[in-house]
Amino acid sequence: MRVVARDAFPRRVRFVAGADVSFDRTSPMLFAAVVVLDVRTLEVVDSATAHAPARFPYVPGYLAFRELPPVLAAFAKLRVTPDLVVCDAHGRAHPRRFGLASFLGVALDLPAIGCAKSLLVGEHADPARARAAHAPLRDGGATIGSALRTREGIAPVYVSVGHRISLATARRWVLRLAPTHRLTAPIRAAHAACNRARRQH
Repeated sequence: MRVVARDAFPRRVRFVAGADVSFDRTSPMLFAAVVVLDVRTLEVVDSATAHAPARFPYVPGYLAFRELPPVLAAFAKLRVTPDLVVCDAHGRAHPRRFGLASFLGVALDLPAIGCAKSLLVGEHADPARARAAHAPLRDGGATIGSALRTREGIAPVYVSVGHRISLATARRWVLRLAPTHRLTAPIRAAHAACNRARRQH
């Protein structure tokens, strides 16, 4: 299945999941977490973690081969199926236009958004300082994502299509899910769950 870069998800989104992976550079173990939130309240309704030794080396641009297995293992433990997934990773804003957010969306056949903290590829103008300001992220003449300001005067996040969603809709969802912080609530919750799992291991 190829990436679908248009809106193809339920009209009513009830549950949104955040996915993240954490690791200690002194250990081969990877820790993945998926946390499902109620869209209306942003309260946690389900969560799952998984850990496994890395089977693929750390190679920039190929992180999906390293991180996807434990993330899928965490998803398999969920009791609540999300309607939308937000990843602390890139989707089309990737050298091969298929980052972890796209791998995950296609593998699960779920709408997925890449929402990364740092730039991997491409160039963009500096968005205006206001919340919701955005600038096209371009590479090789193509628009591959957006630099989106989720808080006034704070560094933008990098939003891109993962699967079954358009870029404009992805931006709207990122803003809705990040009402007070730079990062979305699902990603922040997944990041905290990853760190707890790593400390408890």
